[in-house]
Amino acid sequence: MTATIDPSGATGSPEDEQPTREASAVGAPVVRATPADDGFWVEPAATGDAEPSSQASDVDGTVARDAHDFGVYARTGGWAFALKVARSVRPGGQPAGETPKISAKRFAELAGCSPERVMRYYKAWDKAADDGLVPHFEILVPGQEVALPDSDAWLAYYTARTSAASERGQAIAASAEAEGIRPTKALEVAENPTALRAAILADPATARAARAALLDRLREDPVLQTELARDVARTDGLKKAVATESRVADRIGYVRQIVEKGQVKTPAGQTIDVPAELRAQAERHLSLIDELDDGEEAGPWAAEAYDTVKELVARTVDADPDLRLRERRTKFYSSLQRATKVFEELTLDDVEDLDDLYEDDMLQRLEELQTAVGSCIAVLRGAAPPQA
Repeated sequence: MTATIDPSGATGSPEDEQPTREASAVGAPVVRATPADDGFWVEPAATGDAEPSSQASDVDGTVARDAHDFGVYARTGGWAFALKVARSVRPGGQPAGETPKISAKRFAELAGCSPERVMRYYKAWDKAADDGLVPHFEILVPGQEVALPDSDAWLAYYTARTSAASERGQAIAASAEAEGIRPTKALEVAENPTALRAAILADPATARAARAALLDRLREDPVLQTELARDVARTDGLKKAVATESRVADRIGYVRQIVEKGQVKTPAGQTIDVPAELRAQAERHLSLIDELDDGEEAGPWAAEAYDTVKELVARTVDADPDLRLRERRTKFYSSLQRATKVFEELTLDDVEDLDDLYEDDMLQRLEELQTAVGSCIAVLRGAAPPQA
């Protein structure tokens, strides 16, 4: 009868193999592992371990031993197997003749797994020893039993993947811990970007999570900002969507400014203090927008709020004679400044031969403009106050 025990501390990890433990002809347990690059070793319980309960006397001995080993692992997790490494593998630098312990490489050969896997358990125990959770290697002797920490503490010290030892892996593990998830989960995803892509393409919830993560990353990654902006600009559908959302954001910002600052810009561009009625309407519309769920479209709500507020602003200006006059004056100045700037940009300096430039329509338009400017000047002169 065979029994399998998973000592990895990361249940269901793709790297875990399933060795078997069999009884030899003389009754001594023999360890066998499936041939794999990164298998693992399962040692039978030490003679000092508590025997299975007497209540299991009517149960097959091998089954009872499996249940006992499972109970040990359920309480201690990977610590039970890390202890086997810690008490059997000699610390680095200790000569072989001074101790019955063996090297990690030799231990891995006997276990039928890779030295890297043995060293992951070794390093986990070493870090825990530095924190005072377990004894240091030098104190332990082969076969020694010690009190082990709870299984919940195991994942804080054990790294199931060699990629976690790199700077990139450490950053991923730290981020996973900050999010409250197991580092091994995040590392598994990072090691298989194709699987992440498949999940994003197939599942809307995963796509939304990826979008939120990208937005968080964009705030601190200027290079990614530039790359994403370039991708958007080169994709017609995205470019149009961005323009639409920018317009929505501008309209919401216009309404929000009224609520938060109590001021608004008129159509002519002058800034005025808003009356109470206008501010109350802006607050009402803004609250409706803020209460929208993430999946709801804000565009129609923003358009309604913007149109309502703009109409109230126009009424406010029209109801106040002084304000209405300032609005007309401001609008006239803005138009005059724009016209002046445009006309100043007209130049003939770069034209070598006016014969190549001349068209009857050009001359006609300039003459009409001159007439309009002359009429405007005459009206303004007639409106000027008399000189003292």
